[in-house]
Amino acid sequence: MIHLERDARERPLTDSISTAEQIRREFAGAWGAIGAAWGVAPSTAAVQGYFLVHGGPLTEPELRRALGLSHRAAALALAECVEWGLVERSDLGRRTGRRGPEASAYVVVGDNWEWFRRVARARKERETDPVVPVIARCVDLARDGADAADASQRGELAALGERLDGLLRFVHLFDRGVGVFVDAEPSATERIFALLGELDDATLARLVALLESVEPAELARAARILAGLSPKAVRRLVGLASVPGLRALGR
Repeated sequence: MIHLERDARERPLTDSISTAEQIRREFAGAWGAIGAAWGVAPSTAAVQGYFLVHGGPLTEPELRRALGLSHRAAALALAECVEWGLVERSDLGRRTGRRGPEASAYVVVGDNWEWFRRVARARKERETDPVVPVIARCVDLARDGADAADASQRGELAALGERLDGLLRFVHLFDRGVGVFVDAEPSATERIFALLGELDDATLARLVALLESVEPAELARAARILAGLSPKAVRRLVGLASVPGLRALGR
């Protein structure tokens, strides 16, 4: 875990900036280190982190001064943030020096659930989508090879095909799960996580155990029925389920 106090001791801060700015810069440094653990370039994550806690529009020269980046590093990190959909160009340019044209200003995507969705979409497109056809082709190659092979190789190729097919099914299901959050409105994703936050650990454990004990087809049928109800009907259903006598019937 990264501690801001530790970082502050390792990198002395000048007295020429405010306490709030000191905190912003330390947070950006910590966010950059966290980003590296997620496979994101530290400078890109640091730029996003600084945007997140700054709140207002920023120009590339301002980012350079705040984070101690070179012009090239700041420009690349800013372009990467734009590509990921984390920041957007502001309509208002700003003059950051006494001479020269106005510099382009950028603002952060302020809705945390929206930038979460954009990052999930970008990672899906970069990492999951390209690997699916590769695995599928390897499955076909292994199966075709098993059909054409002699007895000495048929078993090995058949086993390889089964392993690859299991991996393909996993990737398809994982991709489907990520796609739910990519396609959902940010407010809906927030509601899902808020629901998890409302449930205690014991209840969550019971729900997981329940999912393990019911066949997916049955759960899917229940989900389809629930999805066809109106919000009012769902609230009434929950109310009925809370009646002591009916709860006893479900045990």
